[in-house]
Amino acid sequence: MSSTSSPAVVAASGLTVTWPDGTAALRDLDLLVGRGRSGLVGVNGAGKSTLLRVVAGELAPSSGHVRVSGTVGYLPQDLALDVDQPVEDFLGVGAVRRAIAAVESGRVDEHLLDVIGDDWDVEDRAAAELARIGLPAGVLDRRLGQLSGGEVVQLGLARLLIARPDLLVLDEPTNNLDAAARHRLHAVVEGWSRSLLVVSHDRELLERMDRIGDLRDGAVRWYGGGWGSYAEQVDAEQQAARQAATAARSALRRERTDRVEAEQLLAGRRRQAGKAELTTGLGKAAIHAKRNQAERSAAKYRQVHDDRVEDARRRLDEAESRLREDREIRIDLPGTEVPRGRVVLETRDLVLRNEVRVDLHVSGPDRVALVGRNGAGKTTLLHTVAGRVAPASGSASVRVPLGLLPQRLDELDPARTVYANVKDRAPAADANAVRARLARFLFRGAAADRAVGTLSGGERFRATLAALLLADPAPQLLLLDEPTNNLDLASYDALVGALASYRGALLVASHDARFLEDIAVDRVVEVGAPEGGPDPQGDDEGLGQT
Repeated sequence: MSSTSSPAVVAASGLTVTWPDGTAALRDLDLLVGRGRSGLVGVNGAGKSTLLRVVAGELAPSSGHVRVSGTVGYLPQDLALDVDQPVEDFLGVGAVRRAIAAVESGRVDEHLLDVIGDDWDVEDRAAAELARIGLPAGVLDRRLGQLSGGEVVQLGLARLLIARPDLLVLDEPTNNLDAAARHRLHAVVEGWSRSLLVVSHDRELLERMDRIGDLRDGAVRWYGGGWGSYAEQVDAEQQAARQAATAARSALRRERTDRVEAEQLLAGRRRQAGKAELTTGLGKAAIHAKRNQAERSAAKYRQVHDDRVEDARRRLDEAESRLREDREIRIDLPGTEVPRGRVVLETRDLVLRNEVRVDLHVSGPDRVALVGRNGAGKTTLLHTVAGRVAPASGSASVRVPLGLLPQRLDELDPARTVYANVKDRAPAADANAVRARLARFLFRGAAADRAVGTLSGGERFRATLAALLLADPAPQLLLLDEPTNNLDLASYDALVGALASYRGALLVASHDARFLEDIAVDRVVEVGAPEGGPDPQGDDEGLGQT
């Protein structure tokens, strides 16, 4: 289906967004989003996050128009945070809470009453929404820098639920969430009575949608039902498209063969006509007229076959245009092999700065999954192993080259190009070799010369991964922190395939059970925090810990 069947909550026409370097994120997009729950999918770089920013009013289009019915609540992929901001202010209830506390302490001030208005129950309402997403009411008295990345995502959602907008716009909302938090988010989505537009690679979340929109080649095509229905419809379309393309290729081959045979026939006629001219005794004028007539006849004959070939080529082009050729990253990891039994990582009496004790021994090509609830210390452990965070006590000894893919993709210089960032990590590598390897990460030609700051979340992931894996020396221990965040489904499959052939050791923090199963982890280590949650001093401030 090409459009939604319910009244539109979002309507856009001729929507174009162009970045300062001239790159078009969206071009002449027409869009209708129906009321209810709508999911949006598409390959990285298709413009999904850009579209959500425009709908939310966070980004003005270069041209075109967009109309949204009612108020909008927007949860971006990466919340811009002030680590010192009180949680209550982030949620928008701080001023009212403080005013109520002042009144209850005995102050009588008309200004305080104006601030409170009819919101005397704000504490109860905030606590109810926090509980709904799995956070304790006590979090209201903390600061953002004291929370994990997953908890911040939950807070961002709670802020929207308290505001109750007419349209909830969510960009990869399950990123960084543990299993329990994901289930709560799914329940929130199922119980949301207003409209919702969500970009996600989470199949379970997408299964709860009323419709799925596929943003591809600058247009959105809608499919009724959730993820399963969408996948079935796309598979059926692709099977028909493959059959049509096969038939069109066969038809084109036949027409080309007929064209060659026609030319051979004309050549035979010319030879016969030449022999006839020698024996008939015709004059020059008659021979010339006869040749002209033959050439006109031959030209018409050729044109008939040329038209047939061109028509067959058009049919093939049209059939192939319906085929999906989602580009996948192809990763080559030379020099990463670690012999089985060789120790690559060993901890000694290690205590993380949030007082979590860790006993970890990794050898050979071990694949170790780090699991645990949000705030348990998984990211802190990875950063401690990488030498970026000092432990409270003890040590972590790494005996091979390592690479860290952090949860927050801020490793690269946003002002420099993808090529420049990658080349910095392999200064001795030949420039052409670096570009050839970048092409395997889908940064071909001019794409490698784009500034990192202009990339989408998925593109930035690919660039960061390229810088990590193309470094010299190559990493023999990979530390991956929620690596499936921001990946489109094709890139997810490609990453799984690449890690399947990786011969080094892996230490992976992930809430994505399917991903851990797909990469065939050897063992699971649960990272636990002390009773009562993360360190109140802000153990993971600035880390975005899961």
